[in-house]
Amino acid sequence: MPEDEAAKSSGIPTNMRLLMVLEAVAKAGVPLTPTEVNATLGLPKPTVHRLFHTLETEGFLQRDLDGRSYAPGQRIRRLSVNVLSSLRVRTARLAILNRVAEEIGETCNIATPDRDAMVYLDRVETKWPLRIQLPVGTAVPFHCTASGKMYLSTLKSSHQDRYLASARLERRTPRTMVDPAALKREIEEIKVRGYSADDEEFMTGMTAVAVPIRDEQSRLLSTLSVHAPIQRVSLEELKSYIPLLNRAAADLAALLLEEDTG
Repeated sequence: MPEDEAAKSSGIPTNMRLLMVLEAVAKAGVPLTPTEVNATLGLPKPTVHRLFHTLETEGFLQRDLDGRSYAPGQRIRRLSVNVLSSLRVRTARLAILNRVAEEIGETCNIATPDRDAMVYLDRVETKWPLRIQLPVGTAVPFHCTASGKMYLSTLKSSHQDRYLASARLERRTPRTMVDPAALKREIEEIKVRGYSADDEEFMTGMTAVAVPIRDEQSRLLSTLSVHAPIQRVSLEELKSYIPLLNRAAADLAALLLEEDTG
């Protein structure tokens, strides 16, 4: 059967095929090969490979380190951030973030994972004059921030190992973990306890804690964190707010689910 006829027999309209490939890769949460995606789409092999090539060329998908599988590219990641920043969602999200920041009295952030860093999506500043300037849009490293380590802890062990083997673990402060084995142990502990901490690892004089915001499949969407100067708040004091942060993270997750189904 010619390729065009075989593609038509799949029942997927031509103008939907690229979108369905993107949906399958995004839903999986891990890099996939064209063959794995096509197991559910049922398109001719040349067609699905052509779709992947187009999406890679245009920046919507990018090859993973193995050279065979694909993950969301920069354009689709930016698209997801723009969707999350839509006025209706952002207004309700900032209300929750403001409530948490007001109760704790320190700066609270929502960050999303990008290819090689966490990016601040929303932020509510403390009212104290002494504050740490990390505005919305700032990209911060995975290995030495509370939000970044939280994200790393949600990856499969094989992906963690791949990151630790290839990433440049830059020493940002005397407390930054630059030994892959030590960071791996920290990531495993975070996975068990459900929150992460930054004990002056990213910036001297700053401490932070973070919790995950998860989707309905328990995958990490983003992180909710609070940070403060150690002159004002110790790490142990910040940890006492973990229950509050977890409740707020659940509210934020419910907000996104409501938007999806509303």
